[in-house]
Parts: sequence; C-alpha cells; structure tokens
Amino acid sequence: MSPQTEQRLWQAVAGLACLVPLLAGGDGVLRGVRMVHGPLLPDLDSHFRYLSGIFLGVGVAFACAVVRIDRPRAGNLFRLLCGLVICGGLARLASLIAVGPPGPGHLFGLGMELGVVPLLALWQARVERRTKG
Repeated sequence: MSPQTEQRLWQAVAGLACLVPLLAGGDGVLRGVRMVHGPLLPDLDSHFRYLSGIFLGVGVAFACAVVRIDRPRAGNLFRLLCGLVICGGLARLASLIAVGPPGPGHLFGLGMELGVVPLLALWQARVERRTKG
C-alpha cells in the first residue's frame, strides 16, 4: 500500500473515531446529567455539561487535525489530543478499580480511550514517517 493510500485509510478510520467525542460530547451538553440517568442536581449537571463541552471541543480538534494531517503541526495536535484522551481513560480505569465496572457505554469509552486511541496515535506516527520519508 502506498504511503498516500495508507494516509487516506488512516484519515477515514480516525475520522470515524472522531464521531465518538462529537456525538457523546454534544449529547452531554444538550441533555446534561440525564444523559447517564443521573440525579438532576444543579452542581452535578453544570459540571457534567462543562466536561461534555470539553469533550465536544476535543472531538472538533481531533476532526481538524485528521482533515489537515498533512500539515506540519497537525500530527503534534493529534498526539496531544490522544494523550489527553488516554489520561481520561486512565482516570476511568481508576474508577473501575475503585468503584466497580460502569455501564456498557462507559466500558465502550474505556476501550476507545485505552485501546483504539493509542493504536490510532501509533498508526498516525507510522503514516507520518512513511509520507515524509
């Protein structure tokens, strides 16, 4: 497979993965804590929507990096975002260990954060090496 073909394949897969923070973050902003059937407490809802807004923003930033991955700083942005998501995944893993397993949606998120995202970061580094080398 040519480096350009691999880059386009990576962009398609990474672009599809961008849907997770875009959809989940947007849903959290719109529905607040009700998204996870939590109690409607003003402070909890406010914090939940705030974090959902950040998650939505991360999704937008990921999409911008994926679309412009051939530009010099896009790879750095993509790797920074991956690092942030992995940190969040480690925090989610700490919760799983301390409190117990969450519901299926959150387990899916954990798999994305500690499985798919690191693999996409490694793949992006490979694509970058191949297209610049």
